Amino acid sequence: MAALRSLAVPHVHRGFILRTSSIAALGGVLYGYDMGIIAAAAIFVKRSFALSTIAEELVVSIVLIGAMTGAIVGGAVADRIGRRTTLIWAAGIFIVGSLLAPLASNVTVLIIARAIIGLGIGFTSVTAPVYVSELAPPQSRGMLIGLYQFALTVGIALADLVGYLLAYQQAWRLMFGLAVVPTVLFLIVILTVPESPRWLFAHSREKDAANVLLSYTDTAGANQLLTDIQEGLKVSMEQRWRALWSPAVRGSLLIAVGMTVLQQVTGINTIIYYGPQIFALAGSASHSSAILATFAVAIVNVIGTVVGISLVDRVGRKPLLYVGVTGMTIALFALSYAFSHNAMFGTSLGLIAIVCLMIYIACFAFSLGAIAWILVAEVFPLRVRGRGVAAGTLGSGISNFIVSITFLSLVEAIGSARTFAIYGAMSILTLLFVRFIVPETCGRDLESISAATEAQISSQ
Repeated sequence: MAALRSLAVPHVHRGFILRTSSIAALGGVLYGYDMGIIAAAAIFVKRSFALSTIAEELVVSIVLIGAMTGAIVGGAVADRIGRRTTLIWAAGIFIVGSLLAPLASNVTVLIIARAIIGLGIGFTSVTAPVYVSELAPPQSRGMLIGLYQFALTVGIALADLVGYLLAYQQAWRLMFGLAVVPTVLFLIVILTVPESPRWLFAHSREKDAANVLLSYTDTAGANQLLTDIQEGLKVSMEQRWRALWSPAVRGSLLIAVGMTVLQQVTGINTIIYYGPQIFALAGSASHSSAILATFAVAIVNVIGTVVGISLVDRVGRKPLLYVGVTGMTIALFALSYAFSHNAMFGTSLGLIAIVCLMIYIACFAFSLGAIAWILVAEVFPLRVRGRGVAAGTLGSGISNFIVSITFLSLVEAIGSARTFAIYGAMSILTLLFVRFIVPETCGRDLESISAATEAQISSQ
């Protein structure tokens, strides 16, 4: 029956879905900017407060502790008070952190501000993909969830551009403070969007859910979607964390946490957070030129994400993952080889590093970057979806924290070549995980995917 429902496609007003999803995806801009701006600001913060390597890693990474906390709390909040209301709370948290960071008189205050920003990131990264997935029709859900990842890459590119423009003034306080602008915009526009109809129905607000559905589909489509939602709610599950360990959800949890962890341990955020330092290791002449190179890589990230979200509902999730992660693996081992033979390449090492990192991030962007979060938002049953996505976000945060807080120390201990070889090995592990664990979810309705997920895991 689930398979038959996945073939029936309701008529949807695409303009409304795209507008609503784009508004929700603005949370990605906040995520990307607040994550990305530290790459340009870190060196100036280090100079202002005379930070050691470990202290610098803490300033960079503390935001992830906040993000993990926000993921844990945000999943429960999103299930309890609604997706839209949770996003509004996230905007308020962003504003507090974004105002406090540029006012920091010492590194302790800056760390607290970064932790608050991380809390907002955790709320947003849990809720925005779920919100979009629950509004989107099956035939375009991947693309619409991918808008969040696209907005995230735009935020990173914007942060790198701002960092480059302000690098000559060493204005790291203004770099942090400008985050208030997109945050206020996000808060304004999120007030114009409706609550998730699936969440409304799950909380016995059937009439409200029907009204939301009728705002972007016809009567027949609304009835069909309401039927699908009702079917998805027939399996009773407690809205508690232990429900994630039930046999019906265990496979979904493995996929969500596995994909988000592998997304991080393949090294993506070493480029986002430490791009200028990597280019400095490769012989970049100045911090400004290293930030400019990081900005060029961020633009490739945006373009790759556009390619990915335009293909994900046509080509499918797994084919894009195979191609993209293979490209990442090759680029990482090529970069490792270049660093291990830096005497041979001499002044060409900087150019080689830029090319390798551009290939790596392009392949990441159209595959693992967007698709990991698409899968996380898709694989869980409705009643535990908020907490399920929170678990995936928590896995992402923990692994991201480990990678980001150890990168500089790892480079000092074993060298750049071996460090990037480790990330290449993790990419190979990701290919194996995709091959044997991850199901294809393209074109299926949300209520049937969890059943397919359990079947995929059970067959291994």
